[in-house]
Amino acid sequence: MADALTRGMRALARLLDYPDAALIEALPEVVSAIESMPLPATAPRQQLLAWCQQLAEADLLDSQAAYVAQFDRGRATSLLLFEHVHGESRDRGQAMVDLLAEYEAAGFVLGERELPDHLPLLLEFLSTRSEEDIARWVGEICHILALLTARLEKHDCSQSLIPLTLLCMIGAEADVDTHRDQVNSEPADNTPAAIDAVWEEEAVRFSADSDQDCALQSAEGKRLAERRQHIQPETIRLPDSSPLPSPGGLS
Repeated sequence: MADALTRGMRALARLLDYPDAALIEALPEVVSAIESMPLPATAPRQQLLAWCQQLAEADLLDSQAAYVAQFDRGRATSLLLFEHVHGESRDRGQAMVDLLAEYEAAGFVLGERELPDHLPLLLEFLSTRSEEDIARWVGEICHILALLTARLEKHDCSQSLIPLTLLCMIGAEADVDTHRDQVNSEPADNTPAAIDAVWEEEAVRFSADSDQDCALQSAEGKRLAERRQHIQPETIRLPDSSPLPSPGGLS
């Protein structure tokens, strides 16, 4: 079961990241991992598999454009977890330093331009951990996952299935409902006017007071710029029944 859980967590991480040709090529392995992943009956396994089929059939440039529109314009559905808690305050910088220390203590090495609170990266990290550790980590961020799920569902975004699956793994899927009223009353933050306001705020805030602040801001800026240029990047509940048998694996 541990190997199936590892492969499943890696599949979820890959699905949540920027879609590219490598993802499309790996979809058969992703499907196999999701079919075999130990999940409770409440988890949206079939919806995840249907999404994989949609990705396989869609035009890649369309998928990439939709991803950028959803995750790189506005902060409401950001995959940078601490933005939902700290915004761009100094507290976020300290939270990322603390998270980096956890990664390093576990021997998990980040790439030069990777931000530690990027949800796909966290899922990659969790794929290396035990069931107990996965449950603990998901439990600690379940309030963020529930808010993110509600916001993505509001936009009919398939990526909502990933945080929802994580919540189902610890029996916390009902937490999403507690955020729906808030989410339904939130103004859109991805309009041209809202985006201009954010850029103005960033221009004022850009003079970081430490090298560490500059490094974090630069890493995020480079990640988004590269992607846009490319388009033109508790306890886990055991399954109620055995997962579908399937060969193969994610390396």
